[in-house]
Amino acid sequence: MAEAVQNKDYEERLRRAGVRITRPRQVILRILSETEDHPDAMEIFNRAVEIDPSISLSTVYRTMKLLEEMGAIHRHAFEGGRSRFEQAGGGHHDHLIDIDTGDVIEFHSRKIEALQDEIARSLGYEIVHHRLELYGRKRRRR
Repeated sequence: MAEAVQNKDYEERLRRAGVRITRPRQVILRILSETEDHPDAMEIFNRAVEIDPSISLSTVYRTMKLLEEMGAIHRHAFEGGRSRFEQAGGGHHDHLIDIDTGDVIEFHSRKIEALQDEIARSLGYEIVHHRLELYGRKRRRR
């Protein structure tokens, strides 16, 4: 659902912030630009060491923190799990988290958005930001 961020875009944002683009950071940025899921730091680290065994977990954490502070990625602390990351941009969407597998499914519903706006208006509010997370498990077919 989110529009893919190019590796060069991440690098440019870091350079503008005065951050050196080291080989380990290049690997991490490449992983982020190619991912379509919501990996946690350990998953990013595991993918990175497959490419470059010299990458440390602390480098992954520092890089993710920098990117989050710059608004290039979003960190999600889904209930009952580690913080997961996704690329910023690509428009608003909500998440359905499979409590059995940990899979995160992105979705967008005009009906839900309209209902939230209607509820806020009826209470005298205007929504400026929201996050919807649904937790469920696959239905068993009968």
